[in-house]
Formats: sequence, structure tokens, C-alpha cells
Amino acid sequence: MARPWHRHARQRLGHSLKARLVALFLLLALALAGTFLFGMQRVLGGGWREAARPLLADYVDRLVAEIGSPPDRGRAEALTRRLPIKVRIDGPSLVWDSGGDEIAHGHWRERGDEGGLLVRQTADGHRIEFGLAVQHWRERPRLWGWFTLAILLLLTALAYRYVRRLLRPLDDIRAGARRFGAGEFGQPIPVRRRDELGDLAADVNAMAGSIHQMLEAKRGLLLAISHELRSPLTRARLHTELLPEDGEAGVRREALLRDLHEMAQLVADLLEGERLGAGHAALQRQPTDVAALAHDVAASFDRPLQLELPREPVMFALDRARMRLLLRNLMDNALRHSPPDAAPPVVALAWDAANLRLTVRDFGPGVAAEILPHLAEPFYRPDAARERATGGVGLGLYLCKLVAQAHGGRLELSLAQPGLMAEVTLPP
Repeated sequence: MARPWHRHARQRLGHSLKARLVALFLLLALALAGTFLFGMQRVLGGGWREAARPLLADYVDRLVAEIGSPPDRGRAEALTRRLPIKVRIDGPSLVWDSGGDEIAHGHWRERGDEGGLLVRQTADGHRIEFGLAVQHWRERPRLWGWFTLAILLLLTALAYRYVRRLLRPLDDIRAGARRFGAGEFGQPIPVRRRDELGDLAADVNAMAGSIHQMLEAKRGLLLAISHELRSPLTRARLHTELLPEDGEAGVRREALLRDLHEMAQLVADLLEGERLGAGHAALQRQPTDVAALAHDVAASFDRPLQLELPREPVMFALDRARMRLLLRNLMDNALRHSPPDAAPPVVALAWDAANLRLTVRDFGPGVAAEILPHLAEPFYRPDAARERATGGVGLGLYLCKLVAQAHGGRLELSLAQPGLMAEVTLPP
């Protein structure tokens, strides 16, 4: 269900620092304008009115004298044409109203006071009442109100533009933090100004440089150790091959060969993971029938898999060796976590105009929801107590994620209930 617009706007306002600063500026401008108008109204409504009262009374007496006694309608009409006023005359010899119901009764006079500033009673029994011409004093404040609103909106737009320019380094810092979090240290955060935000961007760049150096040192050490382990492992395997194959020595020989094979595979996976993770591995892309490659990898396992692959070739430009590594690890992971009495894992392949989608699903016990985001992390094992022979060392899914990312795609893991489903999406 869609969220109400006011709730969505409130969430965006609470999340955006720029929007909050502009809203604060607008509220401050409205508060200042309201305070100024209220104060001026109180000042003018107090002292100025008292000061103008005798002057206005004298002016009204002059207007009454100009109309004459008894009142002359022609003079009254000439007076209303010359001045922005309305006149109402009520008496024994003349009843006349210059503006009908549009006289602004009591705008300057006190309510209930028949002897107010704008009302005069002549000696011949006529009552003359003056009022401002409504059209004149109504339209001008309205125009000034619209003009003031337009100026206020213009100032707000200029303030918003200035705030956006002022806080632009925050967008650069956020984008840079995301790049650094993804392991992309080649592009530093641009330092656009020499203020606090510019200093912050420079500090983040320095921190990212230090982290990059530490990661490179760690990768270099791991690569060096892995390379150095290859020679002793090769010599150990050669010596093991020379052991007798019969009796108890033969049993020990087979156990040593299995352990050495696992160690060699671990070293190979470490080297491959560091190459892919560091971005140094150049993909050897070539047109490959992914369906046929999946058939070949599935045929290398002793246990069956349920293949849902297209019959026609699915040609895709990718690194054949690394795609084989991805398929082998996903299928091996699905078979290793499938009980003997469960349905065989399903390997499905789909191709559309946008992406190539490969899914591998098992029907095992699955994993807890809280550990699902950690399954593709290096050396992560949900059950730390299980043996390496049954659970591996935690590099299989990590290598699958790196292979997918090297091809510009992604690996997503989800609970299938029962079991676990791995989906690899590769763009063309």
C-alpha cells in the first residue's frame, strides 16, 4: 500500500539536510515578516492614530463645509470624483449615497459612536457620513501582497540554490564513501572548497588511502604466502606418492594425498580470490555455450542434479575457466548440503534480452535468516564446529560472488523453503 504523501514528505524532509535548511530559512523569513508587520501595526495603530485624529477631524470639517448646508448633491459628486472617498447624506431635504453598499462603514470611526471622526451632523438636520473608496484600498494591498509573496519565493529559491552549492561536497563525500566501501580506491573525493567540508573530504581521502595501503599489504602478504606454499606442497605430494600403497602405509598415503589435495585447492582458491578481489584478473572472454558448460560440470559429480537448461545453445561472452569455477562451486555447495533422501538440486538457466540468469537450488535444511547475508563472505562457515571435509573452508560462495562481479553481474542468495537458492545475474 502506498504511503500517504504527507508521511513521505516528512520522511524526506527529515532525511535531507538541504531541505531542512531551506525550510528553516523559509520559516525564519515568514517569522521575521510577521513580527515586523505586527510591530508596525501596533506602532502605527497606537501613536500614529492618536496623532492623526485631530488632523483628520479638521479635514472632515472642511469637507462638510465644502458640501455646504444644506448639502449640495453636485458638490458632493464632484468631491467623490476628485478624492478616493464615498459620501452618504441622510436628511430632510437630501437622501443620497455615492457608492451604495460599498461604503466602508466604520473603517476609521469607533463602533457605535454616532459622533465619530467620519460622521458629521449639520445644523439643518442632515447626517453626512464619509468612507474610503473600497476599490482603491482593497486592490493595492492585494497587489503588494502578491508582489511580496513573489519576492519571498524568489529569495527562497535563491537560498535553496545557494544551500545546494554549499552542501555539494556532502554529495561528493557520500559517493566517495560508497566507492571506497566497494573497494574502488582509484578515484578520490574531489576537494572543491577550503572550508570545513573541504577539510572533511581531504580527511576521508587520507583515510581511504591508508585503508587501501593496508589492504594491498594484506593482499601482497597473502599472495606471497600462497605462492611460497605451492613448492612445499608439491614436494610433499611427490614424497607421499613414493610411500607404499599396501597395508597400513597405503591407508596413510591416501589420507595424506587427500589432505595435500585440499591444501593445494585452498591455495589455488586463495590466489584466485585475491586476483579477482584486487581487480588484477583480466577476463578472457570468448563466446561460450553456457548450457553445454553446465552439462559438462554437472556430469563431473557422482550424485545427480536436476538440469532445467534450454536445448538450444545459449551463447554468451564470458571467461570460460572462471564460469566453470562458479558452476562447480555452486553445484558442489548444493550437493554437499542436500541430504541423501532429499530431491536432487535444481540447476536452471534462463536468457532474455537483458540478462543471463543462472539459479542453483537445493532442498536441504537451509540456513537461518540472520546468517544469510554472511554466506558469501570469505572463510565464513555457519557451523564453526563442523569438519572441513563436510563444510569446506568458506571460500566457494565468495569466489562465486567475485566471478559474477568480475563479469559485471551479481550473486544473490535467498531461502527457498526448503533449501537455499543461489541466483547469478550476468549482463550482456
